[in-house]
Amino acid sequence: MKKIPDMERPYEKFLKSGAAILTDAELLAIVLRTGSRGENVIELAKRILYHSGEDGILGLHRFSMEQLVKIRGIGKVKAMQLICILELSKRLSKASVSEAVSFTSPSSIAEYYKEDLRHESQEIMKLIMINSKGKLIGEYVVSKGTVNASIITPREIFIEALHRQAVAVIALHNHPSGDPAPSEEDILLTRRVEEAGSIIGVKLLDHIIIGNNCYVSLREEGILEKG
Repeated sequence: MKKIPDMERPYEKFLKSGAAILTDAELLAIVLRTGSRGENVIELAKRILYHSGEDGILGLHRFSMEQLVKIRGIGKVKAMQLICILELSKRLSKASVSEAVSFTSPSSIAEYYKEDLRHESQEIMKLIMINSKGKLIGEYVVSKGTVNASIITPREIFIEALHRQAVAVIALHNHPSGDPAPSEEDILLTRRVEEAGSIIGVKLLDHIIIGNNCYVSLREEGILEKG
């Protein structure tokens, strides 16, 4: 393995000046620990960041285990390390706002769930279930793939809500394009779910679409009835 000059070693830089001074590649190098044949760990880290695209370190969220192991120098162990670090970053971000989240505030809900969804490469719909006191009692993934009214039925959305004895639900899904503007299918699905919920007595409070660090609330847009 090619050696790194003493003054450029990420461990030494960390011990001397702390983590904040390290570049993205150097932070990644500390996680990876070792490079590959003919390549030191800094070079390997830079190459991984190159593969993540123009989004740089944010692009790492798009990697799956299968994609990582296809990168030269990344085996199963290094791939697992990276996936776990990315999952920890999501959970830390979510935990930092968990106490302040309000399920009556679309912006608060979007902030709480954005790290779960905004980096996904396919559409994922989650159902958030709320009790009579306005508290979260559960959440589950309704679908992975295209979110539309021809695939998702109100029945599968409400069956879990009824099982959990929820009095209200919030639908939440992402747009991998980064643009949260609702499609015609999004609007149709929302109206069908709202109508079904009114019949069985479980209110659809909102349908929130997550984009790249932004969101759209279909209640705020007037697509769902207010109140």
